[in-house]
Amino acid sequence: MPDVREAAKLLENAARVVVFTGAGISAESGVPTFRDALTGLWERYDAQSLATPQAFRDDPELVWGWYEWRRLKVSSVRPNPGHLAVAAVEARIRDTTVITQNVDDLHERAGSKNPVHLHGSLFAPRCSECGASADPPAEEDEPGEGRRMPPPPCVRCKGLIRPGVVWFGEALPETALEAAARAVSDCDVLLTIGTSGLVYPAAEIPRLAARAGAAVVQVNPQPTPMDSVALVNLRGSAARVLPELVNLAWPDAMSET
Repeated sequence: MPDVREAAKLLENAARVVVFTGAGISAESGVPTFRDALTGLWERYDAQSLATPQAFRDDPELVWGWYEWRRLKVSSVRPNPGHLAVAAVEARIRDTTVITQNVDDLHERAGSKNPVHLHGSLFAPRCSECGASADPPAEEDEPGEGRRMPPPPCVRCKGLIRPGVVWFGEALPETALEAAARAVSDCDVLLTIGTSGLVYPAAEIPRLAARAGAAVVQVNPQPTPMDSVALVNLRGSAARVLPELVNLAWPDAMSET
């Protein structure tokens, strides 16, 4: 494919790269996207109605149980070749920043170092009162599907521990936004992978990179609003396209991850 070869050449010649990922890359590992309908005992709930500060105040056991169930589901899947290809880019280009909208830990498990989580993480709970970080519950405390679960108390202030994700109506973490802005301001290439380009302010990231002069390469099975921003559009899944792209830039790179 000529477009893949063009993208591989851009990547091969880059000194600074940003990899920007969305729900699509994790969906290929079996992680449901947030917009997917809830199933089983959770299907009587609307995901969006559970993902608010008010929902946690009204029924913390319901919200905590749902998020812990989600974390258990994520823990049971594995990174796919798309995640491994992202880690391979990092191994080849020292100045690579991974920015993700996903709240799972699949990039970390694939070998990525310190990805920037714009929407927080299921694996980084914190106190709802003082903001202190907390450890996820032990495995034996994991809930089954549909089970309410009382949030643990904060060891510092005894407030309720909440999921470490960004809920509707909350601002994105300032430190994550600042790190993302620094990375896109002077990158040579930005790979945007598996993201719809509809969720703001995260959707501005490829546009900011393009305005700063970076070459934007999009990997997505379907057209998105990013089509007009990207210099190269690669149609296909991350698990299929990214390994091909990486191995064209650096033969056998995937065998090293």
